[in-house]
Amino acid sequence: MASIKDVAAEAGVSVATVSRVLNQHPSVSQDARLRVTAAVERLGYRPNAVARSLRTDQTRTLGLVISDVMNPYFTELARSVEEEARALGYSVIIGNADERPDLQDHHVTTLLDRRIDGLLVSPTDGGSPRMLDAARTGTPMVFVDRWIPGVDVPVVRSDGRAAVRDLVAHLYELGHRRLAIIAGPAATTTGRERVDAFREALGAYGLALPDAYIGQGDFQAASGRRVTEGFLGLAEPPEAVFAADNLMALGALDAVRARGMRVPDDIALAAFDDIPWFVHTGPPVTAIAQPTRELGRAAVRALVDRIEGRTGESVTLPARLVVRRSCGEAVPRDPLPTPSVPPVPSTPSPVRRSTP
Repeated sequence: MASIKDVAAEAGVSVATVSRVLNQHPSVSQDARLRVTAAVERLGYRPNAVARSLRTDQTRTLGLVISDVMNPYFTELARSVEEEARALGYSVIIGNADERPDLQDHHVTTLLDRRIDGLLVSPTDGGSPRMLDAARTGTPMVFVDRWIPGVDVPVVRSDGRAAVRDLVAHLYELGHRRLAIIAGPAATTTGRERVDAFREALGAYGLALPDAYIGQGDFQAASGRRVTEGFLGLAEPPEAVFAADNLMALGALDAVRARGMRVPDDIALAAFDDIPWFVHTGPPVTAIAQPTRELGRAAVRALVDRIEGRTGESVTLPARLVVRRSCGEAVPRDPLPTPSVPPVPSTPSPVRRSTP
């Protein structure tokens, strides 16, 4: 491999001049800059990243700890993070916490040992010790999708409340009155928020959410299957089930089919977190879509701002309802009432409903 001395000899300049060119220092003549650039290309010189990081105290590397790499939502989020980081001159190392706080702490420790410049985290729960310690001791950090209340870290997330209200209105229009939810873990902000939004939306139409219609899941398909089996075994099963994430929705669909039942003929189904698979299921699943790629890009920009000494603001983007056929096409049993509490958009941007 060519060394920086080889480049200097090839270009006919000093090693210091080569270093200044590589670091884009302004005090280099255009002639010297062109000669060094040409020498770098001819020799195939690659700067030593480790040496540069020791010299600049930066590795141009970001860490990303996601909750579950098997969830298509987080896979897409990771992809957008990597793309935006690359565009800004950073690399990304990804750790999969698998919804386990101990694994989350393992990845945070490993990434910090590798001297990353900043950390993006989608917390698995209310806060694992190592991650909280990193946040409180000044490591540049941004929470994405989920967050930990009370921790002074910017949050990049979507707001699904308006989309949940749209979903409940859609279900009501189709005549569904007994509505149930497969909830995510109560230790996560998204798990709690989606149940609260669903209950609030039901209340606006005079509908209750009894305890029997709240099934505790864990954002995994098996829990969606288990909870749905419990719903179907009730003396008065729900007419519609809202799964608080995509994997639990797939588990719910399995449970309905295992009973020899059909969606939406026997029970309606909707999900939070739209994924490409939902277009190909039978029937296609109505879902709330988060702006995943935009969230990933915004999270990287907020983190780079923190790394480079700027504020790094929190960002909230609206989710939207995508109507497909899994909730039915029935004629309403009675007119849609005016909600008792007029919905107030939680973000300036309008929530759009689209029908593919």
